[in-house]
Amino acid sequence: MKHFRMPFVGLLSATLLFTGVSGVQTASAHEAPLRTLADRADLRIGTAVDMAALADDSTYRRRTAREFNSVTAENVMKWEVVEPTRGTYDWSGADALVRFARDRGQAVRGHTLVWHSQLPGWLTSGVADGTIDAAELRGILRKHISTEVKRYKGKIYQWDVVNEVFEEDGSLRNSIWLQKLGPSYIADAFRWAHAADPKAKLFLNDYNVEGINAKSTAYYDLAKRLRAEGVPVQGFGVQGHLAIQYGFPGNVEGNLARFAALGMQTAFTEVDVRMILPSDPEKSAKQATYFRGLLDACLGTRSCKSFTVWGYTDKYSWVPGVFAGQGAATLLDEEFGAKPAYAAVREGLAAGR
Repeated sequence: MKHFRMPFVGLLSATLLFTGVSGVQTASAHEAPLRTLADRADLRIGTAVDMAALADDSTYRRRTAREFNSVTAENVMKWEVVEPTRGTYDWSGADALVRFARDRGQAVRGHTLVWHSQLPGWLTSGVADGTIDAAELRGILRKHISTEVKRYKGKIYQWDVVNEVFEEDGSLRNSIWLQKLGPSYIADAFRWAHAADPKAKLFLNDYNVEGINAKSTAYYDLAKRLRAEGVPVQGFGVQGHLAIQYGFPGNVEGNLARFAALGMQTAFTEVDVRMILPSDPEKSAKQATYFRGLLDACLGTRSCKSFTVWGYTDKYSWVPGVFAGQGAATLLDEEFGAKPAYAAVREGLAAGR
């Protein structure tokens, strides 16, 4: 993660909802769930969903339904999952999530159509050995976007169309897409997605773009240029993967506001706040201020339509598997007990816009 300068962030009380003799925080069954408070604040509150956990863990399934009015597929809409063999599709996981959401009155965010990572082996190997040339690659990309978006037409309210295309210094990432197709692939992806579902809102999406910096400014300049050309770039997604050992990003609301001024929606799409383990009360309190800081920025910006956490329980968080010695990054602990971060999000939603 990028090191950010730390502005003043007022310490949040993160009042415990209930505290037992062990000090473990739990949310009362009688408290309004996050989704009820979010509805009142005119916001989608979402989570990325682990489909294996959804199938096997009844507590996870119940809390996912209770707390959130929006869901994102953590992995099952990514290209390596939906087309593991060329021309052979596996929509089972994505379909299951869409059905789950429909039955529980939840909206669905689509993630993600164009990315440099989690691509199927047949695609990457074909590009590497030259059996897939640039012209064929462009056709493959168009078919992938069109096929997936059309399948879920009318069922996805926001799509992360193009994901993580810039480096930290604002230069374009040297992905296979840039190497083989040039920068025009970005505009093409949005045009193809829009043609497949004209009503879905189409987003750019990246990490380390919470505040105003070289990377977020590169996105701003790109969005401004593409929109002036009539390309349907309609949203800017801020992932929000933070860590308490680094400073809170500066001028988050100002960053959102400049995209709003272009006529775009904004969203926090993958929020979690990790820490160096073990956790302790001081770290947990600081974590709560980070969650609340991002949420307040969203609530303070009319264009910010959704706030999604990347998993809500430490039991299924991706963080420990990627960042050695770090974790405890979500709203609930491994036993589904509420942490101060959960209380902070509740307080923020209750305060509203």
